[in-house]
Amino acid sequence: MKKNQFHCCATCKHFRAVKEDSKISYFCSRLGYETKPDYVFNCWDPKERVKSLMKKRERDKQ
Repeated sequence: MKKNQFHCCATCKHFRAVKEDSKISYFCSRLGYETKPDYVFNCWDPKERVKSLMKKRERDKQ
């Protein structure tokens, strides 16, 4: 199986960064708990700009 270099929480549309009292917390609005930008879950749904970049990179390879 080919690994997707874009697949991580930070590129998912459910990923949220919340700043509270000079501390940044990362949260998955879909799963409902704290996460980290580099975590990988099977429920990943990329943001539109990431989808566009993935398509562009795929075209460039051809």
